[in-house]
Amino acid sequence: MMRRLAMMAGLALAGSLAGCKPPPTDNSVARVSLLGPVSGPSAPLPSPDTTGAMWTQSANPLRLVYGVPGKPVLVALECLDPASATARIRITRQSPADEGASALLALIGNGWIGRFPVNATSLGTRSVWQGEVPALTREWNALKPEREATVTVPGAGLVKLNPSPLPMALVTACRGKVETPAALEVPA
Repeated sequence: MMRRLAMMAGLALAGSLAGCKPPPTDNSVARVSLLGPVSGPSAPLPSPDTTGAMWTQSANPLRLVYGVPGKPVLVALECLDPASATARIRITRQSPADEGASALLALIGNGWIGRFPVNATSLGTRSVWQGEVPALTREWNALKPEREATVTVPGAGLVKLNPSPLPMALVTACRGKVETPAALEVPA
């Protein structure tokens, strides 16, 4: 009988100790994070309203801006090193970009799909999406004036580009061809 009482007392003591410190399980690991809080990308932005938006030449004759008159610019195109083997078009999507971010900008239109690498680039006090692509890249033909085109960057909404002869004229001038309006001719 003594033996039985001693055994029961031992089990009761072991049970109370086990109740204080249960064995580890996957559940307890899941509750503890060894990493600090992780911040992800900014919330996606809605597509801007492009009703009445148009292409306009800026003060630089080799730079075009696109947007609704009186509102902030949505997209900009600029020719760098015109009519040379290194001629490039810089495309800027004027939309907030997270510092250090990279993405592919999609330019779609007129039967063409261009996927151009862009990076978060400081422009004044903010960061926007910007990339440079060789002017001879065939996918710039998406900007032909026959139909609407679109530009999109993940999280920055889709911008509808209303048809205009100006973007393709800029691309043609940058490539070194002469079929451009007088306002976009490449200086000699």
